[in-house]
Amino acid sequence: MRSALPLALTLCSLSFAQQVPSALTADPAQDTKYPASMVSLADLPSHGENLLGVFYLASGAGPHPTLVLMHGFPGYEQNLDLAQAIRRAGWNVLAVHYRGSWGVKGDFSFQHAIEDADSEVAFVSSPANAKKYRIDTSKIVVLGHSMGGYLVASAAAHDHKLAGVAMISAWNIGASFPPASIGGSQHDADEGVKKTLIERFTEENNGVPLAGCTVESLVNEMYEHRASLNFNDFASDLSSRPVLVITSDDGLGPADQTFATALKKAGNARVTEAHFPTDHAYSDHRLALTTVVLNWLATLQ
Repeated sequence: MRSALPLALTLCSLSFAQQVPSALTADPAQDTKYPASMVSLADLPSHGENLLGVFYLASGAGPHPTLVLMHGFPGYEQNLDLAQAIRRAGWNVLAVHYRGSWGVKGDFSFQHAIEDADSEVAFVSSPANAKKYRIDTSKIVVLGHSMGGYLVASAAAHDHKLAGVAMISAWNIGASFPPASIGGSQHDADEGVKKTLIERFTEENNGVPLAGCTVESLVNEMYEHRASLNFNDFASDLSSRPVLVITSDDGLGPADQTFATALKKAGNARVTEAHFPTDHAYSDHRLALTTVVLNWLATLQ
C-alpha cells in the first residue's frame, strides 16, 4: 500500500478536467491468440536506406488504430513511456529513428527527416503492412515532440488521410530566423542568429551526434530553407483534422500558440491545447502529459 501512495497522490493532482485513463494505471486483459508484442524493425525503407526502430503492437485481433511517434533533435528524449501507455489503450505505436541518427545509415538533414517521416506514414498505410500488423488504416495518427512536432505537421500536410496530429513542444524550425529580406541590417541580424544557434546546438546537444552533418551545415540548412521549414504554412492543410498542441515553459510555447491560432483562423474547430509548467522534456509532468494524450486519442476512436 505504501509503495502505491506516491502514484495515487500524483494521479489525484492531475487536473480535474482530465479523467485518468485506465491505460495509465492498469494493463489490458491478455489475449493469448493475439498478444501484445514488440517488433524490432530494421527494414523500414526510406530513400535507399532502412530506418531502425520498434513497432509496439496492441493486444487483440484488431485492426487497431495506429500512432506514429516521432522524436526530436537529436532524439535523447524518445517518449517511449507514452508509446507503452498508448499501446495499453489499444493502439499500435511505431517509433523509429531518422537517417543518420542513432546508428541508422545515411546522412542526417532536416530534409531527410521530412522524407523519413513520410516514409514512416507510408509504411503503416500500406495494405500489406496493415494486414501483417493489424492496422486500421482509417485511424492513423502522428505524434511528435520538438523537431518531431514539425515533422508530424509536415507529414499530415503531405497525407490528408491521416486522422489526427499531436504536437508536443513542437519546434518551428524555420521560425528560428526572421523572414528573408534585403538589406545589410537584415544580413547582420541573420548572421547573429546563426552564431547563436551554432553555440546553442554545440552546448545543448554535445555538438551534433548525427552522421553526415555538422552544426554549421544544419544551421545553414535552416537559414536557406526557413520558408519551407515554417509549419505555419501547413495550417490550411490541417484545417479539417483534430490537432493537439501541447506546450511547456521551454520557450517554444509562443510559436506553437501562433500555430494553434493559425489553425483556428483556417477554420479548424478541433484544436485542443494544453500547457504544463515544466521543461522541454516534461520531466516532472510525464503522467499529466500522458493523460492529456490518452484522453485526446480516445476522442478519435
